[in-house]
Amino acid sequence: MKRLLTIILALIILLPVITMAVERLPKPEKLVLDNGLTVYFLKNPELPLVSFRMLIPGAGRAFEPQGFDGLASLTTSLLLKGTRTMSAEEIAEALDFMGARLSLSDAEEYAAVSGEALVEHLPRLLQITADCLTSPAFKEDEYKKELARKTDALKSLKDNPGAALRQYFRKAYFGSHPFGQLSSGTDSSLKKMSLDEIKKFFASRFRPDTAIMAVVGDIDRDRLFGLLKETIGRWPKPNTAPPSLTIPPLPVPRGRKLILVDKPDATQSYFALGAPGFAVNDKISSSASLMNTLWGGRFTSWLNTELRIKRGLTYGASSSFQSWKNGGLFMASSYTKNDQIGQMLDITFDLLKRAREKGFSQEEAESARNYLLGQFPQTLETNGSKAGAYLRVVFYGLGFDYYDRYLNEITTVQAADLKKAALRLLPEKDFVLVVVGKAAEVRKILSKYGQFQEKKITDPDF
Repeated sequence: MKRLLTIILALIILLPVITMAVERLPKPEKLVLDNGLTVYFLKNPELPLVSFRMLIPGAGRAFEPQGFDGLASLTTSLLLKGTRTMSAEEIAEALDFMGARLSLSDAEEYAAVSGEALVEHLPRLLQITADCLTSPAFKEDEYKKELARKTDALKSLKDNPGAALRQYFRKAYFGSHPFGQLSSGTDSSLKKMSLDEIKKFFASRFRPDTAIMAVVGDIDRDRLFGLLKETIGRWPKPNTAPPSLTIPPLPVPRGRKLILVDKPDATQSYFALGAPGFAVNDKISSSASLMNTLWGGRFTSWLNTELRIKRGLTYGASSSFQSWKNGGLFMASSYTKNDQIGQMLDITFDLLKRAREKGFSQEEAESARNYLLGQFPQTLETNGSKAGAYLRVVFYGLGFDYYDRYLNEITTVQAADLKKAALRLLPEKDFVLVVVGKAAEVRKILSKYGQFQEKKITDPDF
């Protein structure tokens, strides 16, 4: 009996490692259409659904002309607002009738298309998608509606200090770098926007030979590829060479850059603190994920425990990493009453120092490991999430075994690795700090952290 218990305990201890050996993201089939579009496919018969995702590199906001913030966002919005054969209402009605979903969005490095439908409705969904990508109407009336909607949203954004903070922070951190382009647009950019700019951006940046697509669902390979050739395969490949996809190196803060945004009616102050992170393919990603989980990435993190649970200064405090091809960003943020922002920042800086100098215990490392492993199944739970994962590993050149390698690395990271990640990634002297609050109440408090630039939230732009 004792020997049996010993064996059972040994198996329990080894279970995470054994689990990690199971392939999490099967290698997909690959097809390149005649127009250059690369497609990855995985058959999944569990549900009668098919999901697809598409990335169009070079069509994201980092490739907008300088000063035309919101151009990529307006372009993707208008692609669903009518084609040469369907009005915006007809597109919406067709999707509603099928119970299907189709959306387009912009990110820094690319534009994205996302769709899902029952198998029997997939041909129609692909036809509509192809129509949007090959023959958008770009009607003047729809453009004016979208521009008005975006202008109104921009005005409302400044009434929400938490939302405004993100825009001010992005401009403060990235400046004139392409990643400083804002999806929301700015007062200046929306005033000079034109339908001609949108048409030019679409014509030069949306092309099949640079795009990648992933399809996951209950459909046979031959039938799917036949449908793709008949629909999206008709998206014409331009005769011109693809545009440059190069993005300059991300800016690196030197010293402290402090900005106070005055919102006179604010009863609370919101802060965002940022510093360089790491690129998607950086080997530090596993230890950094674990380190951030402990420092500010979950409810019981150091940051949220100190600021919310113990001291009641806020309803939420968190930190995160965002990664791209050529670098990344670390950001911590929270909010509190105006007169308590100094206390909050002091605690935040103390926690950063503690992590850099003392690191984390092995018990904490195990806790973070179990947390991430427990959360991971949701990452690849649906057809859509699998399709997104395929595009992620292809776009960033990670290999289809990336998630297996990542999970295996998670199981081997030790407390010492977390301290190394903290020393490299948690800021000490070089960072950007933006605070949105009532300047009359927080100006003196913030002066202890150094000289800062003051802006008024009522001023144009960010």
